[in-house]
Amino acid sequence: MVRLLRYLWALPPTLFGMLVAIIARMSGGTLQRMDGVLEAAGGWPAWVLRRGLPFSGAVAAITLGHVVVGVSLAALAETRAHERAHVRQFERWGVLLLVLYPLAGLLAWVRGGHPYRDNRFECEARAAAEDARHR
Repeated sequence: MVRLLRYLWALPPTLFGMLVAIIARMSGGTLQRMDGVLEAAGGWPAWVLRRGLPFSGAVAAITLGHVVVGVSLAALAETRAHERAHVRQFERWGVLLLVLYPLAGLLAWVRGGHPYRDNRFECEARAAAEDARHR
């Protein structure tokens, strides 16, 4: 029951992520399900990620609820622990994360930091990835 509630709480960004995943698949990308998360690699969304996003520049992957979109299958494997931390953040904060994430970036910037690197949500995801590397 708790797992279902986590999926429902993160449903709005997940639905958007599913749309992006469909676009990836329709433009030559691949889809796979891994640990309850839909992963999309390649296609047009990969081109967008390689070109860069505001404040972060080019990224290997991005999480939208229970969907992770990456530039390639290798990038998805390499960033899995980091992106799963973002999945857990969506499970915790739901659609609110779509507002809290940019606010955390703005707060980091106001404090003299970088809006992406010093964003508390990114710091948490990097720590989770580092933790996974040492296990």
